[in-house]
Amino acid sequence: MFKKRNWRAAKPHEDSDEDETPREINPERARRKTFDRAVNLLTYKPRSVKELRERLLEKTWTNEEIVDAVLEKLKEYNYLNDEQFAKEFAASKLRQKPIGKRVLKQKLAHRKLDKKTVDEAIEKAFEETPEAEIIKQAVAKRLRLKGKPGTREDAKKFYDYLLRQGFSYDLVNQKMREINSKDFDENE
Repeated sequence: MFKKRNWRAAKPHEDSDEDETPREINPERARRKTFDRAVNLLTYKPRSVKELRERLLEKTWTNEEIVDAVLEKLKEYNYLNDEQFAKEFAASKLRQKPIGKRVLKQKLAHRKLDKKTVDEAIEKAFEETPEAEIIKQAVAKRLRLKGKPGTREDAKKFYDYLLRQGFSYDLVNQKMREINSKDFDENE
């Protein structure tokens, strides 16, 4: 009945046999747009250098050379500093919720930070608030919500919960022995 029309008419300068050549990038305009995008991304949330680099390279109007130059400029202005970012991120996570070293290390690694920076940030965060203090917060919160474990199954769930929060086995064992002892005070 109706004939399907090709709405995309070929332009006179288009030659369908040739491969597409990459668009030419105007370096000054691309540098300005990349810098503006970087600052915009950093206003939403702090990011590591690698995270920001990946986000900037998503756009076709920039290239690695321009992104690297923008990142260096941001480092000069102290808008990008992986060490500072890692320390602040770790401290923030510990303030939000009591978690152990293992979980905190995973969260920092997801932020594309190198191992040395992650280790230093964790060391600094737990220097300010020892893991033993943080597990006390986690235990107190769990006891408020669920009460003291009455059965073996409840104790196992409590134990597993603390392990999932990233606390070490030794620390969890110690806390569970304290909780199960007859003279345990929930207000400690």
